[in-house]
Amino acid sequence: MLLDTHGRQAVDLRVSLTDRCNLRCTYCMPEEGLSWLGKPELLTDEEIVRLVRIAVRDLGVREVRFTGGEPLLRPGLVPIVAACAALEPRPEISLTTNGIGLARTASALRDAGVDRVNVSLDTLDPDTFERLTRRKRHRDVLDGLAAAGAAGLRPVKLNAVLMRGVNEHEAADLLGWALEHGYQLRFIEQMPLDAQHGWDRTRMVTAEEILDLLRARFTLTPEPSADRGAAPAERWLVDGGPATVGVIASVTRPFCRACDRTRLTADGQVRNCLFATGETDLRGALRSGADDAELAALWRAAMWGKKAGAGIDGPGFHQPERPMSAIGG
Repeated sequence: MLLDTHGRQAVDLRVSLTDRCNLRCTYCMPEEGLSWLGKPELLTDEEIVRLVRIAVRDLGVREVRFTGGEPLLRPGLVPIVAACAALEPRPEISLTTNGIGLARTASALRDAGVDRVNVSLDTLDPDTFERLTRRKRHRDVLDGLAAAGAAGLRPVKLNAVLMRGVNEHEAADLLGWALEHGYQLRFIEQMPLDAQHGWDRTRMVTAEEILDLLRARFTLTPEPSADRGAAPAERWLVDGGPATVGVIASVTRPFCRACDRTRLTADGQVRNCLFATGETDLRGALRSGADDAELAALWRAAMWGKKAGAGIDGPGFHQPERPMSAIGG
């Protein structure tokens, strides 16, 4: 098992497959100048599958989510998923994506073993999408969402980040659109994980502000707290249910006490927290000939030292040097 000194067990593994992305979202990356990991630095497909196998077979991981950067840019994605779906016990497999390319890959991913997808969509307006992402790919994301639903990748979850003065006025529209299409929407407070370290707390739309924006049109009823478990999103029934909306308040209402995640970066580093300032190198050990038991021991040690909380909204918080694109969402 992957335990820490605060009694938490990590059963949810986030695997970053690449640090590259085909969007340049303003809250994640600068427009230009960000260097990518070289191919020798990245884990190979076989190395990824081996480490996931150790996590599932030896360390108690039950859920595997593939992330990036943008995981659809990984050429070996479908074979990686298929190999992980063949593990015993079989983990639940999901994918976090910007949706570009999903229209042509959704069926293959479903056949390989992906159970569900999370797609990032911050706006319904193509012009605002271009302003936020610096790319004209809004239609590609909508087509990808439709393809995911048609392929049976359910539930299709939407992740939306609201930016003050940019798209916060769309909160209720986004929820109405998600309800109409049968998608599960979750709003995420903007977090300090941008490559340019330009995060500004005052520009972040808080969870309370998001809820106020939604309540102008919808009736929200909190779900029973017992239903949340380790899920990061606080969820509300919309107009009495059964549809729900979630808010991930990582900054103003962090959920560290129930965190059950462990993270593997695209270059083979274990991160015991999204906001950790240190990492444990599995790639070096793996390529030096470490056996599965030795790799598992390194992983256990990395998680044992996990802090009680990230302290993201406190005065002593230090933003990680590595950006979200390298860490994996």
